[in-house]
Amino acid sequence: MRILMWHVHGSWTTAFVQGGHDYLLPTTPDRGPDGLGRARTWDWPDSVVEVAPETLARTPVDLVVLQRPHELDLARRWLGRRPGRDVPAVYVEHNTPAGAVPDTPHPLAGQGEIPIVHVTGFNELMWDCAGARTTVIEHGIVDPGHRYTGELGRAAVVVNDPVRRGRFVGTDLIPAVAAACGVDVFGMRVAQLPAVPGVATYEDLPQEAMHAELARRRVYVHLSRWTSLGLSLLEAMHLGMPVVALGTTEAPFAVPPAAGVVTTRRSELVDAVRHFIDSPADARSAGEAAREHALAHYGLKRFLADWDALLAGVAGVAGVAGS
Repeated sequence: MRILMWHVHGSWTTAFVQGGHDYLLPTTPDRGPDGLGRARTWDWPDSVVEVAPETLARTPVDLVVLQRPHELDLARRWLGRRPGRDVPAVYVEHNTPAGAVPDTPHPLAGQGEIPIVHVTGFNELMWDCAGARTTVIEHGIVDPGHRYTGELGRAAVVVNDPVRRGRFVGTDLIPAVAAACGVDVFGMRVAQLPAVPGVATYEDLPQEAMHAELARRRVYVHLSRWTSLGLSLLEAMHLGMPVVALGTTEAPFAVPPAAGVVTTRRSELVDAVRHFIDSPADARSAGEAAREHALAHYGLKRFLADWDALLAGVAGVAGVAGS
């Protein structure tokens, strides 16, 4: 099947493009948000092909994967076809609603042409889709392998845009964790963080290098209050890291008790981090449980099988033959 999609969420796309399809990514000269093209810091297969928007009208496309509301208009203009009518389409909702929860209407609420695919059950529950067809396909991860050493008695945090996103991603909690131990923050635009004693930042590392560095830290800390389930949390679990997470959104269902600590109390969050820093044996044991759970519940094989079943159904209903 030839699938048109935009490069929006690098970690999710890395898993999605491991399937047996051809993936067409619009690419503009400036490589802006609507034409980012292939990833520079993830390893993607050759089946991911960059295409110029002006060529799409004469490019065979079997299905469109939408991830942002304005992509409906981009697809109409660039393809010359209407997603959900002239070409099969699905809409992937990566995020929790940011409005008046739980009454926030989804951008595709109420329509019957394009199914909405949520990446967590929590997201599906909280968005008001007003009768639109919805389904949940939970995340899958390309297994980075068991790499945990925990040799550095520091905590690791992965977050993008921590200054802009603020309390949503728990930026305000970083100093409290840093007071208990050193914290290394990885991600995009993390260098914008104000200087805090004990906090170091590592910006825009390639995924392979970031995984190697994360695995050297003693514990992974997930501070997000109100975002969808972070793929970095699942990657840390695959690496064999113990995790300490806020008990919000999908995290309580993703992290079993043996894999770490999930809490909504600040004091327990800090105490749990301190415990793993001071107890390497407990940290290693929790990390092994985290990896076992992640492989069983967030493996790539299940993820791709779920997606293939959905895509075949959507394309089949519209009479489109996969390739």
